[in-house]
Amino acid sequence: MGDSSVNLPPGFRFYPTDEELVVHFLQRKAALLPCHPDVIPDLDLYPYDPWELDGKALAEGNQWYFYSRRTQNRNTSNGYWKPMGIDEPVVNSSSSKKVGMKKYLVFYIGEDSGGIKTNWVMQEYRLSDSDHSSTSRSSKRRSHSKIVSTLFLPLHNIATFL
Repeated sequence: MGDSSVNLPPGFRFYPTDEELVVHFLQRKAALLPCHPDVIPDLDLYPYDPWELDGKALAEGNQWYFYSRRTQNRNTSNGYWKPMGIDEPVVNSSSSKKVGMKKYLVFYIGEDSGGIKTNWVMQEYRLSDSDHSSTSRSSKRRSHSKIVSTLFLPLHNIATFL
């Protein structure tokens, strides 16, 4: 695991499903509730190129997990993240209710209009629009609703997910 400051038992593995990432981690983070175990760190993603994230995020195998705020600027010093395909719903398996959305982004090296595609792919998770449009939430809580959990892995390993 990338974060050695977290005291986890031997043999601990972190392989959450999309639903678990949204319901057990992202919803709790947005609601300012504690997550147990609290293993996913906050990270300002966009100053970093993907290969610079080692040791800054929770690592499990070739996947890195972290919370980051959504932003329109997806540029780094050496490239940019470009969305691919359409957003996919994340559904609660017991109620069939949409609980979040997942978006794939690919990292390109170079300028925004004509970069070179790399094998770095990010899965960006966010809460469903209905989860953060409620008028009963405090302004502090609404400000945290733009937190997303993201995960990186090489493109050739996600062919079964696409």
